[in-house]
Amino acid sequence: MTFTAAHSRSLRSRPGVAALALAATTALLAGCSSSDDTSDPLAEKAEGDTVVVGSNNFAESILIADIYGEALKAKGVKVSYKPNIGSRETTYGLLKNGSITVLPEYNGSLLAYLDAKAEQKTAAAVNATAKAKLDSKLTLLDSAPAEDKDSVSINADTAKKHSLTSQSTLADLKDIAPQLAIGGSPEFQTRQQGLVGLESVYGLKFKSFKALDAGGPLTQAALTKNTVQAADIFTTDPTIVKEKFIVLQDPKNLFGFANVTPLVYKSGLSQEGVAALNEVSAKLDTKSLLDMDSQVQLENKDPLDVAQAWLKSVGLN
Repeated sequence: MTFTAAHSRSLRSRPGVAALALAATTALLAGCSSSDDTSDPLAEKAEGDTVVVGSNNFAESILIADIYGEALKAKGVKVSYKPNIGSRETTYGLLKNGSITVLPEYNGSLLAYLDAKAEQKTAAAVNATAKAKLDSKLTLLDSAPAEDKDSVSINADTAKKHSLTSQSTLADLKDIAPQLAIGGSPEFQTRQQGLVGLESVYGLKFKSFKALDAGGPLTQAALTKNTVQAADIFTTDPTIVKEKFIVLQDPKNLFGFANVTPLVYKSGLSQEGVAALNEVSAKLDTKSLLDMDSQVQLENKDPLDVAQAWLKSVGLN
């Protein structure tokens, strides 16, 4: 199964986040430079044994960076942050030159960036292939169970009507799909990781398809208002909690893999640091990440506070 580059998690900026990130980065650059200084502060390496934790320019990446960074601090590691940097094209280069030591990644999305044609049959195989294709100065640590990927989700009314729960799978839609309208990006209609695969892998034939956006506000609103009864929603989208959507399980991995996985600059992280990050990944599941995303994006809590509270709750503070 091929996980296309179009599904790269770094392209899924939530409304307004990219603009905020651009403003933050612009302010950082303006505040750290003068008319006589043409250096890029983002490319400056940290002094001494400081571990630099970076993040891409969307809310969840910033939150996970705080989780990993604060876990390192709890072990006595010196940490500095470079948040809101930008897309994978930028952060990967900064990792290679050692300007960033740790970056939260998504294993399948990273592999698609490194090799768009690489197959993704198991999470372990994804990680092994990605490691082999990384720059020699970089490596991946253990993946978390937490994933942020495409899903077919249904609204609360549909779930109640058809007795579907969070334990239900896509296969459970086979008999009722002809009664349901499904929504998603225009591309979702023609992709294997979309209607094509839903039919070939799970035998699902929906009543109709409504072209909306890629898991964004149009899709969320249509599912909430029952304009569609099923939709492509990302698995850690806070709307799932707010609107009580049901994410259907995908046991055949039609939607590939998007496990949270630390990407690191090998010589910049001690074995103690590696162990600390692997401890975090072992405890970070999708439910916990969805809950924390909701606190940050719906309740406007500081991601650093949310990260510290979660680490304390799992004994890693």
